[in-house]
Amino acid sequence: MDKGSATVVIYPDLRKAFDIVPQNNLNHLVDKELGGWSQRVVVNGLMSTWRSVMSGAPQGLVLGQVLFNTFLGDVDSGIKCTLSKFANDTKLCGVVNTLEGRDAVWRDLERLERWACAKHMEFNKAKCKVLHMGRGNPKHNYRLGRQWIESSPEEKDLGVLANEKLNMTQQCTPAA
Repeated sequence: MDKGSATVVIYPDLRKAFDIVPQNNLNHLVDKELGGWSQRVVVNGLMSTWRSVMSGAPQGLVLGQVLFNTFLGDVDSGIKCTLSKFANDTKLCGVVNTLEGRDAVWRDLERLERWACAKHMEFNKAKCKVLHMGRGNPKHNYRLGRQWIESSPEEKDLGVLANEKLNMTQQCTPAA
């Protein structure tokens, strides 16, 4: 947190991030790596017919993460707050103890929604969360598109449980 300031961390969740990246948007980047992929399903020893893969980055592909990050490359264009990305995990952080700070977060959420729309992607708004941190946090409401984002007292941040007081007790107790 920035010098004890009231801070908000918003965890926007891209719906099926790796599954809905339109393959035609990636083809110009690495056409020969993705072209010609097909898949089939095996259930109880019975195999389906082979089908062409029309969207997504094939799971297990070494370049899968690289391709996805390339596709997300411009997500931070115009963002004024801090936007952190790791694979399909994204978080937006801003200092919100002033109305200007709150408004900056609001505008950045609008930018993220427009970006997702332009990329033919969408956020799973039921999984998006807001974590309010810092003393005297005004706990403003935030929305993505037309839907309000639910507040949460704690969130997993790249596997580490973070709470509004930055207390690590919940993280350490299971390890003890």
